[in-house]
Amino acid sequence: MSPNPFARRSTKSIKDLIEVSSGQKVADLSLENGKIVNVFTGEIIEGNITVFQDRIAGVGPKYKAAKRIDLKGKYVAPGFIDGHFHIESSMVIIPELARFIVPRGTTSVIADPHEIANVLGYDGIRFMLESSKYNPMNVFLTLPSCVPSTNLETSGSTMRAFDIYPFFREKWVVGLGEVMNYPGVLSGDDDLMEKIAITEEKRVEGHAPGVGGKDLAGYISAGISSDHESTTIEEAREKLRLGMYVMIREGSAARNLKDLLPLIKPQNKSRFMLVTDDHNPSDILATGHMDGVVRKAVRLGLNPITAIQLTTINPALYFGFKDLGAIAPGMLADLVVFDNLKDINATEVFKKGQLVGKNGEAVYDEVPRPRPMIRSTVNIKWLEGSEFRIPAKSGRVRVICIIPNQIVTRHKIVKPKLDGREVVSDTKRDILKAFVLERHTASGRIGKGLVQGFGIKRGAVATSIAHDSHNIIAIGVDDADIFKAVTHINKIGGGIAAVSDGEVIADVKLPIAGLMSDRPLKEVAEEVRKITLAIQNLGSELEDPIMTLSFLALPVIPELKLTDFGLIDAVLFKKVDLFVK
Repeated sequence: MSPNPFARRSTKSIKDLIEVSSGQKVADLSLENGKIVNVFTGEIIEGNITVFQDRIAGVGPKYKAAKRIDLKGKYVAPGFIDGHFHIESSMVIIPELARFIVPRGTTSVIADPHEIANVLGYDGIRFMLESSKYNPMNVFLTLPSCVPSTNLETSGSTMRAFDIYPFFREKWVVGLGEVMNYPGVLSGDDDLMEKIAITEEKRVEGHAPGVGGKDLAGYISAGISSDHESTTIEEAREKLRLGMYVMIREGSAARNLKDLLPLIKPQNKSRFMLVTDDHNPSDILATGHMDGVVRKAVRLGLNPITAIQLTTINPALYFGFKDLGAIAPGMLADLVVFDNLKDINATEVFKKGQLVGKNGEAVYDEVPRPRPMIRSTVNIKWLEGSEFRIPAKSGRVRVICIIPNQIVTRHKIVKPKLDGREVVSDTKRDILKAFVLERHTASGRIGKGLVQGFGIKRGAVATSIAHDSHNIIAIGVDDADIFKAVTHINKIGGGIAAVSDGEVIADVKLPIAGLMSDRPLKEVAEEVRKITLAIQNLGSELEDPIMTLSFLALPVIPELKLTDFGLIDAVLFKKVDLFVK
């Protein structure tokens, strides 16, 4: 992490910048003949950008400078800011992630580390803070508000208000992470109220899928100011009208840009941000990061300058980054250069005035430092294989129904397929057995359910990425293959496995909290590509079956989910039986 943009500037540095800006002193760098995206006025200004040390000294006229770069008419925008990102979804540690997204124009991210916090608690947050240091990318954190997200699952840690309070002294901490337990807000849960209270002047982030009316009013009244869970224009409009900032999510698991884009108007555009939320390594490698989101927004019809405003000045103003998000005298020189307003392909990226990316490749030297150490996190009770049987009862069964490219699900009640006295998978109706195994304390607790829409016709898939408590979730046709997939996850210390006919046909090893790898992003992305293809070869037609599977365990997203406690009605926030009489 480079010097904190919130750090106090010395009187000398201020005086020196004034002298350069007013033409009394020679600048360090002049970027000349550029088309400058002015996010304040929404216009393109032809001219030059002058840089002194880490800040912009002048915009427009030509200054004396020690070094000059002719941009030859290329566009220059402020560095992109991802306003809501779970870094763990990239499956790599922060230094490796930075080497791929910084050269594509992302110079700042606001990360909520609640994934690793649900596994490792305090140590997980500290790991993320330490890993963020000495990278050419600002990594700001919002502290996890819900560890665990509910009392309907088992997590690796429980973090109360007094556990997270010390982190608020960190200048890189900019708020409280998404408040997922909205029933807890409405009921005035004491610990949740304390967490909101200790946030003080910093932001409190929201997570309110499908919440509306008086419940939404109560939720917002607590001081929660944004939401990234809207999937329809009607839902986003209601939140907008009640004063929330709307974060439009376009990541790997959920893609809401196309549906919500028509809501953005000139008169309300300052209330929107574009974010990724969750972004897997294969997608980052294939389509970029925030540059890819901006590119898609433009392709869908959003004005290019507006798209850039939604990823620069808007998140900067929202989070109070007075030195970021725009090109103006005194601002930090975080800049992305690209050749046209349609493709938004970064040709050069500058971080605090230093060239850090060229044609999509990192051009900086990584600072050597020891890697933070964390403990092993996959601890499951010894399995015999019989644990994956579902004894039949009278009546029908509840089924979790997947909606492609969404993390919300539907709740269906159907007649089960039986083999003697057991419920079995029904590939004709695409209804498969699913299990969540507690993996933090080796309790042996297993939740059992049925899922429709995953699509595989044979084999099984298991992963230790299971939002948000990250127990092991498995789905499959055959009990033996499910058993093999789960035990393989245990063997490799966390990750993803696909199995067919008793053999592991692909895997991804994620030894850091069962969520991330310490290997290069390209290697991880290739493994993710191969296992995705393997799952699709088993019959799944989902674009991202791994991410879809991981969200089937998230009990704060409607309508029906599965945790180690069993099936959870995520509308009523209570455990329900698999069988319905």
